Amino acid sequence: MNTQTSATLIETIKWSSSPTRPRLDVVDDDSVVPRLNAHRDAWVASVAAGLGHQAYLIRACNGQETTGVLPLILVSGPLFGRFLVSLPYLNTGGVWARDQETAIGLINHACVLADQLDVKHLELRHEIPVDHPRLNFSRTDKVHMRLQLPDTADDLMKSFKSKVRSQVKKSTTAKLSVHFGGAECLDDFYQVFARNMRDLGTPVFSRALFDASLKYFHGKDGHDFAELCIVRNETQPVAAAILVHAGGVTEVPSASSLREFNHTNANMLMYWRLLERAIANGSHTFDFGRSSRDSGTYKFKAQWGAHPHDAVWQYYVRKGDPNAMRADDAGNQRLVRIWQHLPVWLTKLVGPTIVRGIP
Repeated sequence: MNTQTSATLIETIKWSSSPTRPRLDVVDDDSVVPRLNAHRDAWVASVAAGLGHQAYLIRACNGQETTGVLPLILVSGPLFGRFLVSLPYLNTGGVWARDQETAIGLINHACVLADQLDVKHLELRHEIPVDHPRLNFSRTDKVHMRLQLPDTADDLMKSFKSKVRSQVKKSTTAKLSVHFGGAECLDDFYQVFARNMRDLGTPVFSRALFDASLKYFHGKDGHDFAELCIVRNETQPVAAAILVHAGGVTEVPSASSLREFNHTNANMLMYWRLLERAIANGSHTFDFGRSSRDSGTYKFKAQWGAHPHDAVWQYYVRKGDPNAMRADDAGNQRLVRIWQHLPVWLTKLVGPTIVRGIP
C-alpha cells in the first residue's frame, strides 16, 4: 500500500534479508518522535529471524529523503492468534518520525495493515505518546531503568552506596569467574536462562533468538555488537546475560541467575562487570530494561543508580483485551504455577513454540 500526503510518500514493505532493502538508520536525530533502542536494522532482522516471524517496514519519504519509519513484526501462533507488534521481545519500538504529521501517517498505514492481516491488536512500544484517533488503549505501568555512565569504572564505584560496594566486594571473594564471549558461550547462557525462566513460570525463548542477535550485531565497525557474559562458580554457569552495545547505549535484553547461588552475590558481580564493560566500550548509557515501578527488579536496578523513564505502549485494539496476555492476569497465574513445576528439558522443548506467539 502506498499513499501520498502533501509531499510525503508512505509505503508498506515486506522486510527481507536482501542487502538492498530500505534501512531504518536514516531519520534525523532531532526527530519529534525519537529514535529508540529497537530502531536498528540488526534488531528487526534478529527478532524476525530468531522468532521465525514476518517483518514489515512502513516508510515515509519526501523525494529521496526518508522522514519516518515504523518497523513491525507479525506475531502469530496456534494458541493466542495474531498480533502486529513493534517490536516483540524488545522494550521499545513503534514510530520514529521527523514530525507529528508523518507519525500519524505511519500509524494510519499500520492500522490498515492490522486490518488486512486480521490481527487482534497493533502494539506500538513508544516512550512518547502519539495522539492518534485509532489508538484506543495504552499501558503505562512499566518504566525503563537507565543509568548515565561516568567516564571511568572507578567513578561509578564511588557513586554507589556502601551496601552495593560491599556486595560487589563480597562476590569477588567467592569461587566465581566472569567470562565474555560470543556463540561459543551460548550453551552456558541458555542453560542458566532456561532454568531461570522455568523458575519464574515463563516459557523460554529459543536459542535461535540469541544466536540471531549475536549474528546480526556482529561488530564489524567496532561499535555495534552483541556478546554474552557468563559467571561460573568453579565450572558451573550460575549467572548469564546477553549484552548489546549500540549507538552509545549498552542494554541487557535478557539476564538470569540461579537462585541457589544468591548467597555468592553472583548476580551482583555480573552486573558490576556488565557496567564495567559498557564503560570500556565507550557507552554513555546503560539500559537495565523495563520494570514495574517499585517492584523487586525496579529496586535492584535503582540501587545501581538507574532512574525510571516512562514506557508508553499504545494499541489499536480490534478484538479481545490486551491485558489478557499479561503474566499477572488472574487467568494466567494458574498456568504460571504449573509451568514452574515442569522439568527444564520439557520447557526447552515446548516453551519456544508458545512464547513466539505471545506479543
